[in-house]
Amino acid sequence: MKKKFLALMTASALALSLAACGGSSSSAASSSAASSAPASSGATSGAASGSAGGTFKIGVIGPLTGENAIYGQAVANGAQIAVDEINAEGGAIQFEMKSEDDVADGETSVNAYHNLQDWGMQVLVGPTTTGASTAVAAEAYNDRVFMLTPSASSTDVVSGKDNVFQVCFTDPNQGIGAADYMAENMADSKIAVIYRNDDAYSQGIHDTFVSEAAAKGLEIVYEGTFTADTATDFSVQLTGAQSAGADTVFLPIYYQPASVILNQANAMGYEPTFFGVDGMDGILTMEGFDPALAEGVMLLTPFSADATDELTQNFVAAYQAAYGDIPNQFAADAYDAVYAVKAALEAAGCTSDMDAATICEAMVAAMPTISVDGLTGKGMTWAATGEVSKAPMAVVIKDGVYTLPD
Repeated sequence: MKKKFLALMTASALALSLAACGGSSSSAASSSAASSAPASSGATSGAASGSAGGTFKIGVIGPLTGENAIYGQAVANGAQIAVDEINAEGGAIQFEMKSEDDVADGETSVNAYHNLQDWGMQVLVGPTTTGASTAVAAEAYNDRVFMLTPSASSTDVVSGKDNVFQVCFTDPNQGIGAADYMAENMADSKIAVIYRNDDAYSQGIHDTFVSEAAAKGLEIVYEGTFTADTATDFSVQLTGAQSAGADTVFLPIYYQPASVILNQANAMGYEPTFFGVDGMDGILTMEGFDPALAEGVMLLTPFSADATDELTQNFVAAYQAAYGDIPNQFAADAYDAVYAVKAALEAAGCTSDMDAATICEAMVAAMPTISVDGLTGKGMTWAATGEVSKAPMAVVIKDGVYTLPD
């Protein structure tokens, strides 16, 4: 279907969520570091002005193994590239980084968090997934450890925790953005929604999408649910959507179940427009999946590896040189997270001889004062409540790559 695209969707100031646990560390500067880095600005406290410096210990948590490893590995890799760039610059602030594997499980992620504390972690970049981030955020809040999750998008992660912040745009933002896009460009569509009702990420996006769709006068003709245990057969849901006359299927889900849906829809001869969210990033490189089945799929994402700006091109080149793969949104979010941490440490005047709790309080005060031009957003700012202000893009998959609006 030929559709008009909006390059940017309306940003929303709500909250984010995702998960992580395992074990590797490094701090060496990379020779493949990009020549340009995110720009940042911020107010520096008077007493500490110009005094920020030292080697800070950053912990990273995410699923490095298991079915969600594509997310956690991307986060660890993206963060490492940023650390290597910053260290190679030889500035006052340097980083030592250690990654832990949590297999996207909350309890394992908490154990990973405690392992990093034993190592001497001063700032946490993670976890990666919603459930894990929610579990660890409670611990970090009680311990007064500053936490910046690259990719957790649920509002539950930051709610009531003044020291927990997000880089990824929120679940409500995605649901509202998707509905607003459809209202502007696909107003006559008959929409089906297939979502996972035992997952906070999927449920959260679904809820705001349905609410905004009703407010915009969109027609939802079918809703189908599934759980982690039933994510291998979608024949009932697809038949229901097809029988209801749905010509657009909204999928607020991760790429693994989405790949099954696309395969089964193809086998049925059902060809609606599939519209996904950031969790579908990774489907094109999924082992055993035919990228041709994703042709024409639309999704919201804050990052496209095919973008032509210098910062993106340098990051993609560095990532490919280091890891032999094309970075996804999760890698870009983690890269931006490390630079946001650097900006906040500078603004707060932190030194590496401070303990984690002292650094935390200083960074909490600094975060609402900084602005970062990163891979996933220009002029990114943070509310005191933890949410980032930036907007996703609508892209379409064409010939196996993300394409921006013509």
